[in-house]
Amino acid sequence: MNVYRSYFAGRGGMVPPVVKMLLISNAVVFILTYFSPIVISKYFGLVPQATWSQFMIWQPVTYLFLHGGFWHIAMNMFILWMFGSDLERTWGSKEFLKYYLICGIGAGLFNVVLQPNSLIPIIGASGAIYGILIGFAILFPNRLIYIYFLFPVKAKYLVMFLVGVAFFMSMVGTGDNIAHIVHLGGALIGFLYLRGNWQGRSIKQKISGYFHRQRMEKMARQHEKELKMMEEVDRILDKINQVGYDNLTRHEKKILEDASDQLSKK
Repeated sequence: MNVYRSYFAGRGGMVPPVVKMLLISNAVVFILTYFSPIVISKYFGLVPQATWSQFMIWQPVTYLFLHGGFWHIAMNMFILWMFGSDLERTWGSKEFLKYYLICGIGAGLFNVVLQPNSLIPIIGASGAIYGILIGFAILFPNRLIYIYFLFPVKAKYLVMFLVGVAFFMSMVGTGDNIAHIVHLGGALIGFLYLRGNWQGRSIKQKISGYFHRQRMEKMARQHEKELKMMEEVDRILDKINQVGYDNLTRHEKKILEDASDQLSKK
């Protein structure tokens, strides 16, 4: 799919440093491995079974820099430049590189967990690329992307379509030698990372923040439950004033007893 952003280089007109570094490193690795791709893929591509059974823990990193052909690397690098440049300018180089690696490595591990016995090497930066697409759609949802240089589509709809296609392809199993699960993994991890607001915080802050949110949500649910109970108690008390306690139903009397017990505990 040919896509063209509403402007080429974005703010500043220059390719930011991390995007440039990734473009160059992927190109260099592609040239170095072009003449022996099978051997390189076996040891440096992501082979799920080898990753955990043979402890080849470098594979979830190295597979990101390997590509299977010119169009494979060309499309990934084009999307990296087109969408990643704005993300790096917005977040800064350090945060962008961290996000790129989290999505790419996380997508590889996602595939290892779902297909632990697979012996088929996975190569390519597509997991990280789908994370970049998700990031772009969240930050710039209404930015127009021109399909085939002609048809304008908002970024959020384009990314939703691409993720939907990846999900469908992973379910039906097309046999097209494309790791759709890796695409989904990169998109999912990028979404959770950004929606969880994990940027720029230490591990301790991230974990404590998570449990703090859980406590606050629990307190909010409890408060809402208590409000509903008090509304019901008020209704029952009004009924007592009208018809007397003996005319309450068994359920209404039980509500009053529970409310009394809770108030006594407090």
